[in-house]
Amino acid sequence: MKNMKFCFTVLFAVLAWTMQAAVVDSIKVFSNSMNKEVKVVVIKPSAMEGRLPVIYLLHGHGGNEKQWLEMTKPDLPQMADRDSVIFVCPDAKNSWYWDSPKNPAYRYETFVYKELVTAIDAKYPTIKDRSARAITGFSMGGHGAMWLAFRHKDVFGAVGSMSGGLDIRPFPNNWNMSEQLGTEAENQSVWDSHTAISQICRLKDGDLAIIFDCGYGDFFFEVNNNFHQELLKYKINHDFIVRPGNHTHSYWNNSLDYQLLFFKKFFNKRGK
Repeated sequence: MKNMKFCFTVLFAVLAWTMQAAVVDSIKVFSNSMNKEVKVVVIKPSAMEGRLPVIYLLHGHGGNEKQWLEMTKPDLPQMADRDSVIFVCPDAKNSWYWDSPKNPAYRYETFVYKELVTAIDAKYPTIKDRSARAITGFSMGGHGAMWLAFRHKDVFGAVGSMSGGLDIRPFPNNWNMSEQLGTEAENQSVWDSHTAISQICRLKDGDLAIIFDCGYGDFFFEVNNNFHQELLKYKINHDFIVRPGNHTHSYWNNSLDYQLLFFKKFFNKRGK
């Protein structure tokens, strides 16, 4: 009899946990700037009490809106429940999160910072303020997060990057970038102005809460270290973490744990 009661107790606890699991929404957000619908995955806590902060997660080259949840961080729903935060994962193709000067069908900078944020704030109980809005991503998405946050400080209050391609110029023949910018040899000024490291001059210390990391074995390690040095030159406080690791989803899985702590600390400063 005692064993039966124990089994019922365990079963009830499992069912209760399952019922409280975070909700994963697959939605489409219409982009006026591109005249098309964009797929977005939204992970929201099961208990939506009050308004919540939002973290925008940007995928890497070759990925889509499902990459974070399916490949990089499958426990995002549990994290959303535990930390009372909403995660938003848009599909941005291989755009590098630019408004392409070459391809009018790729205006993903405008889509993310303006159209997507507006749509998420209208549909979900978010805190509609930069003090409760962070953006981060890995690889191409790390570049995109820095690019967007540095250029739109009024929208995002905190920014991160994981193994980000923070200076695109050493890689002129890679990852479809020339499709958006033209070839580097013939469009040097465009490449110079469309790399995240060139946006640091827009900042003054305190404009953003900044965290980024890169593994020693990553092919983007040198450009991340250069990005760190450039921030130091401009006397902009930031967290830069280096640790063993390569350009892998397992590395980024761990990275988000560190960055979530950083973002939570930033969110908790609201009203203080």
